[in-house]
Amino acid sequence: MGATLVWVHGGAWAERHASERSREILSAHGLHVVTATHRLSGEATWPAQLDDVREAARKARAERPGAPVLIGGRSSGGHLALQLGLRGIDAADDVAGVIAISPPVDPLAADWPEARASGSPWTRLLGHVPTPLDDVTADATPANHVGNGVPVLIVHGTGDTVVPPAQALDLSNALLASGHPVTTYLTAGDHDVDLTRDDVRTVIASFLTTLAAPALPV
Repeated sequence: MGATLVWVHGGAWAERHASERSREILSAHGLHVVTATHRLSGEATWPAQLDDVREAARKARAERPGAPVLIGGRSSGGHLALQLGLRGIDAADDVAGVIAISPPVDPLAADWPEARASGSPWTRLLGHVPTPLDDVTADATPANHVGNGVPVLIVHGTGDTVVPPAQALDLSNALLASGHPVTTYLTAGDHDVDLTRDDVRTVIASFLTTLAAPALPV
């Protein structure tokens, strides 16, 4: 049985961007793709979004017993995919892999002061401006949850003006330091990296083949 990929929509945690095209593209890799939604930041603050994606993953897993589960997403959806993959659905090791496209991961990064502005997506998500030593800010930062060894693929456009590409590099370093298998692909492009590009498709396919059997049986 092929793996299930739970795909989380983007939208800065505040909107539900269409994910049908991503679902179609990723299905071509032999994955059974289901989409997950969550309460928006205007409806509830962190960690409600993670709770909703976790519940969607539980449902997807129950519908295909025995199939490995991957979590993926674009932009804010990539952030939520990382959060769930690094924490696990119900156990630390029950996610087979994570695919994160252009994910925002650190609101305290020195090169991203916009993340700490009043009214920023991060501020709306947390319910307050991100600050050091704040428990909610720390909990919403993926690097604070590394260590379970889940394989991670991060794809990020070097021309991204929405989320700094350095976010990908910083998280990759934290993951590697904690023993995670990590594939990081920085490529030409903006925030909306085209998943149909040959190079991006190749990177995704290569990542999937590196996941150890029987995690992704043919």
